[in-house]
Amino acid sequence: MPRQLGDLEDAVMTRVWQWNRPVTVREVLEDLQRERSIAYTTVMTVMDNLHQKGWVRREVDGRAYRYTAVSTRAAYAAALMNEAWSKSDNPAAALVAFFGMMSAEQRQALEDAVRMVRVSGPDVPVVPEPLHAPAEAPEAPEATEDRSGEGADRGSGPGR
Repeated sequence: MPRQLGDLEDAVMTRVWQWNRPVTVREVLEDLQRERSIAYTTVMTVMDNLHQKGWVRREVDGRAYRYTAVSTRAAYAAALMNEAWSKSDNPAAALVAFFGMMSAEQRQALEDAVRMVRVSGPDVPVVPEPLHAPAEAPEAPEATEDRSGEGADRGSGPGR
């Protein structure tokens, strides 16, 4: 069962899920910097941790890694809900309480999901979330973590 992502892990994974393509540390960094001050090494560490935990896979692309999500945000949310529900000593009461917390829009989404499962079965493909790409992808090769483990070339300037 998955554990809930931390705030920064969630912010990184949100971008990986939304962009739905291989992403670099630099792309995630530049998008995160619109919201907060954050260092390249911090984002690099978070993405490496997400790789170690099995949330993303990575492939070498020149001197950089490109990261892709292993599963969808919908699958992550479903696993969290299932884990919380399975820990209840009274699952029916937990569901009733959960439904009571839902907005009308959430209840409609639940009804739509139940209808889809009834018609098509439980393996209905999930519609991807709307894509939100970063402002611009870097054109020059980026400085990234040194995969040999002997240091890194991170460029100069703040946050690098």
